[in-house]
Amino acid sequence: MNIVDLLKKFELTEMDLELVRSAGTILAPQLEDFIDDWYVWLEVQPEFKQFFPDLENFKRVKKLQVINWREFFEAGINDDYIAHRRHIGEVHARIDLPTDVYLAGMSKSLQLLVGRLKSGKKKPNKLDAMIEAISKMIYFDSYVVIDTIHSINKDRIAEHSKAMMEMSTPVTAIWEGVLLLPLVGIIDSQRTQDVMNKTLEKIAESRAKAFVLDISGVGAVDTGVANHLIRITQATKLMGCESIISGISPAIARTLVELGVNVGGVETTATLRDAFELALEKIGEEIGQDAK
Repeated sequence: MNIVDLLKKFELTEMDLELVRSAGTILAPQLEDFIDDWYVWLEVQPEFKQFFPDLENFKRVKKLQVINWREFFEAGINDDYIAHRRHIGEVHARIDLPTDVYLAGMSKSLQLLVGRLKSGKKKPNKLDAMIEAISKMIYFDSYVVIDTIHSINKDRIAEHSKAMMEMSTPVTAIWEGVLLLPLVGIIDSQRTQDVMNKTLEKIAESRAKAFVLDISGVGAVDTGVANHLIRITQATKLMGCESIISGISPAIARTLVELGVNVGGVETTATLRDAFELALEKIGEEIGQDAK
């Protein structure tokens, strides 16, 4: 969302920004005292020692906050302003600052700023409108920071899921011309696509002629899962590689029959050993007596 649309979303008008600037002329000389008061509140929060373990870091952050609030009251919302707020979000995401602490801190900031405006010897003109404008700006800032934290966390989850997916789909060559993939957990369309891609790439790379798909570790098999598995075997067949599904337990076999799932020409076995023997037969290998 661009800046113009974002300002409209929060109903921040040029008049509001001018009111924030006017408030800034009153509050600018008090910013350091305001931040001191804010830290009086923060120091009693249980997270304080976690995020400010040393004095030097504490002093550095306080100086940065003075700069941040001066920029706030200048109310020049442009690309640089948004980038600075997003940087704040990135920092908070990096240190895993809880969202409730950040939002509570912004709420306390609003409370302290309003208190200072109201406690002055001379009440500013349009005080109520000024407070409303500051509130809108704080909500605006909070949105940009929280949105950045959310985006970073979403990317982290996606990267973690991708890494877990790669770890959970280890297509391995267990014999010359034979591939094995033991599936564990839940099978859905996204994971099926990942399994299919990795399997086909491995077949092309190794020129495998037999592929064993072991599903003994799959949590549950229903029509959807069965169809996903059949699609994988069909794709491998197009690559000239015969598939065998192993790990068909009595419960899975019964479920597939009850659901009326047509496994077509897919070969299945109850155990991985049986599937391995069948795969070796397909590539013309024999297992010695001592291996039986």
